[in-house]
Amino acid sequence: MSAHVRKPGWFTVNVLNRAVAWTARRGLSVWGSRILAVRGRKSGEWRTTPVNLLTVDGQKYLLAPRGHVQWTHNMRAAGGGELRLGKRVEVFTATEVADDDKAPLLRAYLKRWKAEVGVFFDGVGPDSPEAELRRIAPNHPVFRVTVTN
Repeated sequence: MSAHVRKPGWFTVNVLNRAVAWTARRGLSVWGSRILAVRGRKSGEWRTTPVNLLTVDGQKYLLAPRGHVQWTHNMRAAGGGELRLGKRVEVFTATEVADDDKAPLLRAYLKRWKAEVGVFFDGVGPDSPEAELRRIAPNHPVFRVTVTN
């Protein structure tokens, strides 16, 4: 598994992520945004981060545009978590998607959020050839989300 991680810039950390988290905590979703809560794999404490919830053919997915980051490691260990939007909490289990199955999900994610996260995809976009999407697939963990409550 790749250790590929793209660090977010100052604007993303201090403005964009905070704004998205603020609106999601108040129950307003910006293009599918949620607050992901997952238990830390070492501490067992809840960790939260803003995420974009992707829906393809009625199925929900979480995709890590910046690569193998803390929440993806925690998700593998915990096997699920919570998606929060205001006072609404969806408890879910997560199943990691195999690299060979990620291309259509990466394409859908980039169609929706390329302006926001495109910099993390090494020049690959929603109109890139399938081979390019497959090439970057190992760098971007994807989890299928199954809501349990």
